[in-house]
Amino acid sequence: MLYYGAAILLGTVALALPLAAHGEPLSLLDALFTATSAQCVTGLIVVDTATRLTLFGQLVVLLLMQIGGLGITTFSVYLFFYLGRGLGIRDRCLLQETLLHSPVESVGALVRSIVLLTLLIEGLGTALLAFVFVPEMGWAKGLYFSLFHAVSAFCNAGFSLFSDSLVGYRDNGLVNAVILSLIVLGGIGFLVMKEVGDLIRRRSRRIRRRLSLHSRLVILTSLTLIAGGALLIGLLEGPAALTALAPGESLWTALFHSVTARTAGFNTMDLTLMGVPTLFLIMFLMFVGASPGSCGGGIKTTSLALFLAVLSSRLRGNPHTNVFRRTLPEAAASKVLTLVMTALLFLALAVFALLAVQLTGQSADTSRGAFLEYVFEAVSAFATVGLSLGATEKLQPMGKGIIILLMFVGRVGLLTVAFTMLRRSREDAVEYAEENIMIG
Repeated sequence: MLYYGAAILLGTVALALPLAAHGEPLSLLDALFTATSAQCVTGLIVVDTATRLTLFGQLVVLLLMQIGGLGITTFSVYLFFYLGRGLGIRDRCLLQETLLHSPVESVGALVRSIVLLTLLIEGLGTALLAFVFVPEMGWAKGLYFSLFHAVSAFCNAGFSLFSDSLVGYRDNGLVNAVILSLIVLGGIGFLVMKEVGDLIRRRSRRIRRRLSLHSRLVILTSLTLIAGGALLIGLLEGPAALTALAPGESLWTALFHSVTARTAGFNTMDLTLMGVPTLFLIMFLMFVGASPGSCGGGIKTTSLALFLAVLSSRLRGNPHTNVFRRTLPEAAASKVLTLVMTALLFLALAVFALLAVQLTGQSADTSRGAFLEYVFEAVSAFATVGLSLGATEKLQPMGKGIIILLMFVGRVGLLTVAFTMLRRSREDAVEYAEENIMIG
């Protein structure tokens, strides 16, 4: 938390400088909001990145996105290894809890592979996007736009150098395919990508090996959410917002928003054109988010999968939680239930505070109309997504402060809760005589 806070403060100072913005310098609050959004890879903006920020300001945002996407922990550990200082046992445990579901022989080699894999994927994405942007803008500007959007997509940040995000490229198959691929790769987690790569290499040498339970859960849940989300968006908006688009364009749009809702934040259509059921679906996808050890936020795909597995087992009278012929520890079930309920409770309190700040004193009709906007904004901030129905520009200073808190806690708070739950059970915990209560 201290490292994230320090990075945000440094970013705030840089963005508040006169050379970071065209015209008047950004206020400290707007600079803090932008730095937090970039560092927490959210994408919510109170100033237009494309027109309000100078090249220096955009580069600050780019750097914060990259640092936030990889994680301060990954960078600091990599730096420790690079300087030959090594890590203590506690730091190794923290890193493995952050990135791994099982121990590895060399944490340093893992972190180095993470950094190299990230640079490789972002470089490939930049090269592919250059086929579209360079012919339109020239070499220098085209490559810069390609790099910025490749990093933003892989880090699941959602910042764009186009004022309308990617609406202008809604019908461009290459841009859609590259951005979606980068979002998915950045959202499934570094360990899953590494494990899939190792599996492919071993299969090519005819060595039998299967994916771990963690990777199977991540891949299955991610594919289900992507396919199910795209299908539902298509069915809900086919007769409405998508009806004016060509068939191919509408398919790309439905798939794009199913993927981007899971913490990326880009959009190829004005979300205010979508119906309430579709927006509720997008809020659910945002709340779930990406996968553990990835660039994205949310409660994570494995939490959703485990939550449903626990619920299914208990409803069938099975005291054990079984997934893919494996029984999960009861401690894992307790952790995921605590994590999900903590997220819901904190988000509910934040939504109430935001509504109280923004809508107190307004007429009942105005408040009801704006209710969905601010709930959507809060979920988007907490899940570090960056999609908005237009409420960001209406935020009062106190409202901006609440959204900043949501973005920060959404990026580092749930991880802190997970660390707390991963501690050993207290042997001196008091246990009193049991007494039952009515439930349900």
